[in-house]
Amino acid sequence: PQLASELRAELIDAVSHTGGHLGAGLGVVELTVALHYVFNTPDDRLIWDVGHQAYPHKILTGRRDRIRTLRQEGGLSGFTRRAESEYDPFGAAHSSTSISAGLGMAVGRELSGGRNNVIAVIGDGAMSAGMAYEAMNNAGALDARLIVILNDNDMSIAPPTGAMSAYLARLASGKAYLGLRDFGKKLTSYLGKRADRAITRAVEHARGYVTGGTLFEELGFYHIGPIDGHNLEH
Repeated sequence: PQLASELRAELIDAVSHTGGHLGAGLGVVELTVALHYVFNTPDDRLIWDVGHQAYPHKILTGRRDRIRTLRQEGGLSGFTRRAESEYDPFGAAHSSTSISAGLGMAVGRELSGGRNNVIAVIGDGAMSAGMAYEAMNNAGALDARLIVILNDNDMSIAPPTGAMSAYLARLASGKAYLGLRDFGKKLTSYLGKRADRAITRAVEHARGYVTGGTLFEELGFYHIGPIDGHNLEH
């Protein structure tokens, strides 16, 4: 929590001088900290869709001393840039490309016998584009080990609209799932933390039977969530 608070303060101060996409970065501060804590980047490939939410990522990956050159001539890019850091495995700027890029890296890893993780972070706005679903469909067919994190913040360049936005809202607030999640929490508090992981997986599997699964599971992904992205313990 302290690191997240310091990161948020640094981001606000930097962007107030340089301009840029402040809200997108603030929305993924805890997620960024958690990803770099859990995964072994840059060996594990972390791909940010579009890239304008990657300012916290830049600060944590050795670019804090240059963060006030963001979007300035000769300074840091406003997006991820391969030439800028080994922690940026994919140069972005257009939306909805992260899953297909991640899939390519995952397939390459399988062919070369690698064991590293590939993680694509994509927002709900970018998930409305066909390229994202084409990549999801291919990933399910190829069965390559790929982690996709959907940052469902109910916002894109404008308020999200359409069938997918409505579907994600139902998925996040469905009574059947929320009831199962509360049951899992109560069971964990009764049995203790040792049983936490087993209970969590059991609840996630049971949810599929109760709710009929999700679109993502039908595409071949094992779906976990929704998860509170601002709660590091969660």
